[in-house]
Amino acid sequence: MRSVRQCSRTACGRAAVATLTYVYSDSTAVLGPLAQTAEPHSYDLCDWHAERLTAPRGWEVVRLTPEFAPAPPSPDDLLALADAVREAGRPRHLAEPVAEPVGLAEAPRRGHLRVLRGEG
Repeated sequence: MRSVRQCSRTACGRAAVATLTYVYSDSTAVLGPLAQTAEPHSYDLCDWHAERLTAPRGWEVVRLTPEFAPAPPSPDDLLALADAVREAGRPRHLAEPVAEPVGLAEAPRRGHLRVLRGEG
């Protein structure tokens, strides 16, 4: 499942919608749609920070699109969500013994999801 990338700005927890790349040789900051994968020399920005981006004096900002929208869920995201809902909706059989967790233990894994159970 693809995880939602967060804005690269410090203390910002919003979802990223744009990718910022600097072209140092041209003194240009290029702001475009969110890249398919995170790159080490680029920055992912949320809509708030993408709209307010300014460049250093003498630099040009090139905006490849006037507005940025969150990326739609991928088929993998939708399948994972459907599997999680389906699993949560299955009835538990009363005949199955349920062991009391001691401390923090990991429940059996099903695919890519896992459940952590704590004391209580």
